Amino acid sequence: MQVKVNTQLQQAYQNQYQSEVKEWRSLGAQQKAKNLLAITQGQTFQKVLEVGAGDGSILAELAKTNFARELYALEISDSGLASIQARNLPNLQEAQLFDGYQIPYSDQSFDLVILSHVLEHVEHERVLLREIKRVARWVVIEVPKDYRFGVDKKVAHFLSYGHINLYTPSLLKFLVRSEGFKVLQELNRLYSPAIYMYGKKGWIARLKARLLYTGKYLLTHTPFEYINHKFINTITLFLRNDEDDLKIF
Repeated sequence: MQVKVNTQLQQAYQNQYQSEVKEWRSLGAQQKAKNLLAITQGQTFQKVLEVGAGDGSILAELAKTNFARELYALEISDSGLASIQARNLPNLQEAQLFDGYQIPYSDQSFDLVILSHVLEHVEHERVLLREIKRVARWVVIEVPKDYRFGVDKKVAHFLSYGHINLYTPSLLKFLVRSEGFKVLQELNRLYSPAIYMYGKKGWIARLKARLLYTGKYLLTHTPFEYINHKFINTITLFLRNDEDDLKIF
């Protein structure tokens, strides 16, 4: 039986990129692209596909750096696809709608697939990961680190963002390793100061945001990985499609 994205979930994204929060998305994209460039430093890519490309804001940031000769995009929402196409990115070869799972390209079509802040929305993670593994040699995955003690009491909060999966660095690495990917690099970071400051009006609110960022920065740079992981905001992995690596399914 062919797996397809949940109809209600797809409808929820249809009009998401028509809203007027471009500044917020741009700030997020700058940070995501910065993480991607940092974790792949020293590598070169010719053909790059972003799966779940949203409004194309990450691809736009990458295009500024000539990250790859050819960029491609897949997105499940019409509004997202329209936003991508409206950008007229110079290196963008193709942008398509897809069903959320079946990637419409042949085996090993791409040097790199980007999956940035997508996996937390996916009902059948392993199905999508296997498709990505089929079409690419390298993969970058980034997710928010939503997990915390008592998260089960905040289900409604996370569902309001469409987050149906929660990760820690260890859980994400277990997932990808069990699907035959080799973890080449790992990057755990906070959101940028600009994101912490976004929307804060008045000096008191801005001071609180700055203190929150500074406190979390210190708590993510301790000698103890367990403490660091409790306060990070994002988990980024650079993976290689490695059939010789551990695969349990």
